[in-house]
Amino acid sequence: MGVHNYFKSLSDLEKLIRCPGKFKYHEHTVASHSFKVTKIAQFLGTIEEKNGQEVNWKTLYEKALNHDYAELFTGDIKTPVKYASKELRELFSQVEEEMSKKFIEKEFPEDIQGAYFARFKEGKDDTLEGKILSVADKIDLLYESFGEIQKGNPEPLFWEIYQEALSTILKFKELASVQYFLNDILPDMQNERFIDQSELNEITDKMISSAINEIK
Repeated sequence: MGVHNYFKSLSDLEKLIRCPGKFKYHEHTVASHSFKVTKIAQFLGTIEEKNGQEVNWKTLYEKALNHDYAELFTGDIKTPVKYASKELRELFSQVEEEMSKKFIEKEFPEDIQGAYFARFKEGKDDTLEGKILSVADKIDLLYESFGEIQKGNPEPLFWEIYQEALSTILKFKELASVQYFLNDILPDMQNERFIDQSELNEITDKMISSAINEIK
């Protein structure tokens, strides 16, 4: 018992495979995802700060590093399933939060439990840092699904994940960091050579065009 079990559990995140049960050319773990999301969030936060926003870096890093720790208790749920409805997503969040709470109460000293209750809570909220986390999480998911499509993975799920991830990113199109991603980074992705390139680019351009027209 104790913090030892928490430290030990961090290695378990390296064995927790994302999107289990589907053929993939490249396996990704929850541990690697958390690292990548934190690095992406750092970049997005830098863009926001450059454009006059005040970023709480401590909050952003804590949100990014801890955002999927609760998957240690529930496993990775495929994005299209988790987000099939608002009610289902809220149910998953409640289960993860309750299991995290029990783990903290069992393993952490009482005087620091409050800090970890806050860190393990759902980090995707209406704060700037919460929005950056939402975008960073979906950018990594976009790259994971793109990598499979690029290699010719025939599984339709990755097309669904790609579109869901891009759709979520576009919901935050008012952020300077999202505009930077759409204008300066995503085109480089589209210009890479891969199988079914024209179809994926057509889907991407259509989604972006629709989102931009909503602003006008």
